[in-house]
Amino acid sequence: MSLRLAYGTNGLTDLRLDDALHLLADLGYDGVGLTLDHMHLDPLAPDLGERTRRVSRALDRLGLTVTVETGARYVLDPRRKHGPSLLDADAGARALRTDLLVRSVRVAAELGAHALHCFSGTVPAGTGDATAWTRLAEALAPVVRAAEEHGVPLAFEPEPGHLVSGLDDFHRLRSLLGAPDALGLTLDVGHCQCLEPRPPADCVRAAAPWIRHVQIEDMRRGVHEHLPFGEGEIDFPPLLDALDTLTADGYRGLISVELPRHSHAGPHFADESLRFLRDRPAGAAGRADHAGQEGTPS
Repeated sequence: MSLRLAYGTNGLTDLRLDDALHLLADLGYDGVGLTLDHMHLDPLAPDLGERTRRVSRALDRLGLTVTVETGARYVLDPRRKHGPSLLDADAGARALRTDLLVRSVRVAAELGAHALHCFSGTVPAGTGDATAWTRLAEALAPVVRAAEEHGVPLAFEPEPGHLVSGLDDFHRLRSLLGAPDALGLTLDVGHCQCLEPRPPADCVRAAAPWIRHVQIEDMRRGVHEHLPFGEGEIDFPPLLDALDTLTADGYRGLISVELPRHSHAGPHFADESLRFLRDRPAGAAGRADHAGQEGTPS
């Protein structure tokens, strides 16, 4: 089975949402990673239900599937990136983020999304480890319940610099919440390259049972910077082989290109990224098959 490829709208913020969706469909993408933001299906503006239904109809017409993402930088606070978070000291501020995520679950359900992506946020200064984890579990619990009610898998992303920064942290969170079926993983393969002890391909295999969404880009070790393919250090043939295996074993979500700082040339990078992933060199499996064919008499 081929990978189901998508491109994130956080890398197309200079385009209207309708234009972005038509671009991705015209290029040949299978889906879209839709970040709810002020320029793309604003989750806080009036008439969210009707606007969501219009987007749903557009996705259907264009043959695009969707994962809903919640990484908008300033959607709640115009002065504080990703604020307020699920970890804020103020309970009312945490509730704003929880409410946004619950609202996003409903949007994801209306769109028939494969998953709803979310993350923890950074630990506020002066906050102890135990306090931070308690806040996160308490603030996320209503989101998990909403996801269960609406049948939308949560795809929680470990993010460098956040409380939940790696795969071990994700498993700690699942344990704190009682390992709910609704709570899965967004695996960003660049983040694996950045900070995980194992190569990205090994991370895919290790995390496979929990993966509900995949984000892909290039990245360098120890540097959290999303890069176009070929500009980082990821060894893509074994990684793409691992994603092929994930898909063959039943993963039906999207593999979404994540270039949030390249919107200035979004259409170019959307085109180049799809070419890279579709026209990739053969990895280990492909080379083995090719070698077997060459050794077989015609």
